[in-house]
Amino acid sequence: MAGMEHDGRTRDRILMQLKMRGPESAAALARRLGVSSMAARQHLDRLTRDGLVAFDDVRRKVGRPARMWRLTAKATSHFPETHAELTVEMIAAMRAVFGEGGIDKVLAERMRHQLAAYRTRMRAAGDSLEKRIAALTAIRREQGYMAEWSRRADGSWLLVENHCPICAAAQVCQGLCRDELQLFRKALGRGAAVERVDHLLAGARRCAYLIAPVHSRSASVRAAGEVHG
Repeated sequence: MAGMEHDGRTRDRILMQLKMRGPESAAALARRLGVSSMAARQHLDRLTRDGLVAFDDVRRKVGRPARMWRLTAKATSHFPETHAELTVEMIAAMRAVFGEGGIDKVLAERMRHQLAAYRTRMRAAGDSLEKRIAALTAIRREQGYMAEWSRRADGSWLLVENHCPICAAAQVCQGLCRDELQLFRKALGRGAAVERVDHLLAGARRCAYLIAPVHSRSASVRAAGEVHG
């Protein structure tokens, strides 16, 4: 029984590490938790079977790809958003004191800081739209959105966010969702057309964004309709 309890605690610690630090290798998790690499991999295998973690094989300049482990959407229930009520109360207080105009100014300042931080992180991706999408996805994943991206057959990309850590706030402040779309467009630059095709607040299970080169904008809008429908 004690061994099972210990295993359970170790798996919980792995989930917490992935939640707090984002994708990690098995070796890095083992070092942080003070267990062997083999033990970490065994726990990760069990968590994979339970649908709580998944991995991406990330290419490196030299050597074999690095296997990076991350949380899945199913793992969300392990991390209740206890801050949600406080966030909603803060928004209500700001609205009462500053009005909608004041809220808009706060959101504009927030997006300005976000955009600067995103551009700094994404600069290393260069001009490749796909690499910029991958970099943006990595940022969002680290921020708790459980984001992933994929290339579509028509040459466009789909960026999916399986979790929204600010959902409660977005429900009472629609400007957060509006600004998120603008943030993506500005972070990816003029070479990308970005359309939201799934929206959690509209009843979808996730938020998803269709991204295409600007010369394919009309095609991307048509594809957006196909995906959303």
